[in-house]
Amino acid sequence: MSKYWLMKSEPDVWSIESQKKAGEKGAIWDGVRNYQAANNLKKMRKGDLCFFYHSNIGKEIVGIVQVIKEAFKDPTDKKKYFVAVRVKYKKTFIKPITLSIIKKHPHLKELSLVKQSRLSVMPIDTKSWKIINKISNINK
Repeated sequence: MSKYWLMKSEPDVWSIESQKKAGEKGAIWDGVRNYQAANNLKKMRKGDLCFFYHSNIGKEIVGIVQVIKEAFKDPTDKKKYFVAVRVKYKKTFIKPITLSIIKKHPHLKELSLVKQSRLSVMPIDTKSWKIINKISNINK
């Protein structure tokens, strides 16, 4: 089971700054209506780390959040099929890591982010997690 994830959000709806402002109590990550992404939410465990990806506008990893509450019924889902998790802000990258940088890296081009671009919540393997964090440090 992965302990690293990537979560996408449209920054004009919910940005890394919005997440930061939510403080220690974090915020509910809700509204996921894709079954594969929802299954990924169900696999998340308290303490797991997630890259925060700005989709549509920017298309870049902008920071890291942490799971602080495991999957529960999504309060925005009237049919009660889908789940949400609660995450809190950990850090913002000084220089975001763009999708084009990820696509050019020989190891990262196999990520779900590249192969399944519509998926909003996906696992990240340990090697890719380390590579992306190293790139973020280089980009400072």
